[in-house]
Amino acid sequence: MKESIKTILLFLGLILSLIFAPSCTKQSIHQDLCTTGDCETQFIVVYKNQEIYPNVNGHYEIEFDGLEYFQIKGQTSELNPEYCNVDGIPFITTKFDSDYWVVFNNIYFTTPMYSFLGWFNDNGLNNPIPIGQYTYTMNDLIDIHPPLNVVGYQIPKHFCTDCPYAPTIIGTYSKYNYHPTQNILLDDEMVGDTINIFIETVFNTEGGPTIYDPNNDNPQSIVKKEIKVIVI
Repeated sequence: MKESIKTILLFLGLILSLIFAPSCTKQSIHQDLCTTGDCETQFIVVYKNQEIYPNVNGHYEIEFDGLEYFQIKGQTSELNPEYCNVDGIPFITTKFDSDYWVVFNNIYFTTPMYSFLGWFNDNGLNNPIPIGQYTYTMNDLIDIHPPLNVVGYQIPKHFCTDCPYAPTIIGTYSKYNYHPTQNILLDDEMVGDTINIFIETVFNTEGGPTIYDPNNDNPQSIVKKEIKVIVI
């Protein structure tokens, strides 16, 4: 009888401990994104291997000297190991964009035309004789080459603005490194113009809510910068 009562009491004690035990929920504990605390970026302008310093207004003046590009060079904060892969490659992306587009406006060229069963001026059939010429005009070039952004990308002719991948088509990217660098197109036609360069750096590209995982609580930081370049 005593053994039965003891067993019943132990069983009741187990039930009560389960009922009144505090509930536990899993909480994610993350390190700071960057080793320095705040995630920061710095960018400089380089032309002909020389750093260009901003003027009193914070703008960069480049004197065109024949070299048809300048560079934007960056330095970003380093991520804590939790936000890198097993090889230490950081989950970081820097995007470059600008408001300056290059359009073919007065270019044309002429090319010879050949017949598939045409004549040749040697016995080895290596030098075909042209049967005429064809001139490519402005309209032809636009069909082949849409306007070019000076950071180095073109928008496709049938660009889908509503597609999920649309933002990845806009801009050029430097990924998985702390020293993003981008070459910017430059020529004598730009003298007197102003080029605005837009830079967006995402620290921990694997974090933050997304369309694939809206409940992702992994931290993410986005830092935006703008650089104004005046060509003189």
